[in-house]
Amino acid sequence: MDPALAGALGIVTLFVLILAQVPIAFAMIAVGVVGFALQGGGWLPALSFLATEPAFVLGSTDLAAVPLFLLMGSFASVAGFSEDVYAAAAAFLGHRRGGLAYATIGGSAAFGAICGSSTATAATFAKVALPQMLRRGYAPGFSSGVIAAGGTLKSLIPPSLVMIIYCVVAKTFILDMFIAAILPALLTIVLNLAAIAIVVRRDPTVAPVSPFVPWSERRAVALRAAPSVGLILGIFIGLYSGVFTVNEAASAAAILALLFAVIRRRLTWARMLAGMYEAATVTAMLYMVLMAAPIFTYFVNLAHVPDALVGWIEAHHLPPLGVIALLLVVYLLLGTFFEEMSSILITLPLVLPIVTALGYDPLWWGIVCLIQVELALIHPPMGIIVFLLHAIAPDIPMRTIYRGVVPFLIADFAVLILLTLFPSIALWLPHLLQP
Repeated sequence: MDPALAGALGIVTLFVLILAQVPIAFAMIAVGVVGFALQGGGWLPALSFLATEPAFVLGSTDLAAVPLFLLMGSFASVAGFSEDVYAAAAAFLGHRRGGLAYATIGGSAAFGAICGSSTATAATFAKVALPQMLRRGYAPGFSSGVIAAGGTLKSLIPPSLVMIIYCVVAKTFILDMFIAAILPALLTIVLNLAAIAIVVRRDPTVAPVSPFVPWSERRAVALRAAPSVGLILGIFIGLYSGVFTVNEAASAAAILALLFAVIRRRLTWARMLAGMYEAATVTAMLYMVLMAAPIFTYFVNLAHVPDALVGWIEAHHLPPLGVIALLLVVYLLLGTFFEEMSSILITLPLVLPIVTALGYDPLWWGIVCLIQVELALIHPPMGIIVFLLHAIAPDIPMRTIYRGVVPFLIADFAVLILLTLFPSIALWLPHLLQP
């Protein structure tokens, strides 16, 4: 059988298995092993992947940061850091029109730096911020839209688990990716804040002005939020100054979050075990997918699928920007069926060779991928975060939440377009800091 045809059949089989509810990791392993063997690799070498790839993944020092950051997020939630950050932001901004919305975006970005999940960030602020906003007369659609947008900031705020996974698979330096994400993350936050300003200016009724908070109360909530802010700053300063490696930063942050939870007397045995169980469950899922992804990649490369795609693009003389635009559309469609990690790991063996052959930097493509898969979390018809918000606040109809999300979708699409047209937004800072 022609290798390219075998590769295409393997990819179709993978999607069929996934749609049949076969776990993604097992589907990738099955297609990779069988496809590699049938393509001439032999059954013994194909089956040996089941030993070599798990050993490589379990021995990876880069991946050691994943469970540590997940533990940090669990302990930070127990310690009440999300409530503290939001309360401080609301105290300083609540008296401005749309102030609680600005506070939600800022608080989500800050909490995203110490939480390992976009959906967890959205769920946390749905419980913390949504009741406050509704109690003060904010429109339900606008409030839920702001919280959904805040949740999608997580993957762009270092340290991001999705960034770490991308770097391991794409074989790029994790710290370089963190640095590359700084300007896009700031741009995304600014445009989301601009979206809030435009919405409240056009319709002031969606965000009534709250009473001015006295300075004595501001100081109190600021002191309460100081540990969480200090933890965030400690991670950033330690990472970017070279004092910490990524693993050391994750270890120190997890221990500090645990200590704050203990000092505040909010950590019980039940909460500690629940947090460790949650972190272990997510880590196991990620490790399984990461063990499976290289096996599938071996099959794809043996079938010369990336070479065939690059050859097809060259034969049809497609402009690089047109190819990138087409890939972005494909990612948007995939995001309606798969969660963020699966979308990246399934497509990366096929897409990254095309992107690099077009002359683009893998760091830039990583940032673009992150924005694209996060967009899918709030994009109709299957935005996971929208479904989550509706589950937490069933009184708010789905269509109302989707309407509230629209201004922030526009802002995120603007970021995506700017990054596509001007890759230097992501690459300027890493290049500047290179020795």
